[in-house]
Amino acid sequence: MEISEAAREVLLRRWPVARLGTLAHGAPRLVPIVFAWHAGRIWSPIDAKPKRGDDPRSLARVGDVRHDPRVCVLLDHYEADWSRLWWLRLDGEAEVVSAPPAGSDASLAGAAEALRAKYPQYADVPLFLGRPTALAVRIVDARGWCAGPDALPRE
Repeated sequence: MEISEAAREVLLRRWPVARLGTLAHGAPRLVPIVFAWHAGRIWSPIDAKPKRGDDPRSLARVGDVRHDPRVCVLLDHYEADWSRLWWLRLDGEAEVVSAPPAGSDASLAGAAEALRAKYPQYADVPLFLGRPTALAVRIVDARGWCAGPDALPRE
């Protein structure tokens, strides 16, 4: 059964983790992300969780998006009870959004507030690594499936 737009909104507000698919010079690359749904876009911060490098500009996902903005965001749920399975695939166009050096970006500030509200871990881990930067994804197409009406989380 398909996932309704209302259920999609609930998942985007509440689900804790997704997978971001980017194109790395023609090959797909997946990475788990945290995200918030704000102002009609999916926002994923370049935060201070441990990473391979300290420079957010060197992260593969940032370079991939700058090279090709087409992305896919996948939310899904699996458990042994297959009547509870669901997945939601969101194809979109991403951009790298950074706060200006001497100011703030209103959309990024709103996304930061949504991320802090969703993830209490940001009380102990800095939301941004260096200059505030996030990936913002505008959804172009959404497809999903669930095993039945009881499979999805409720508001």
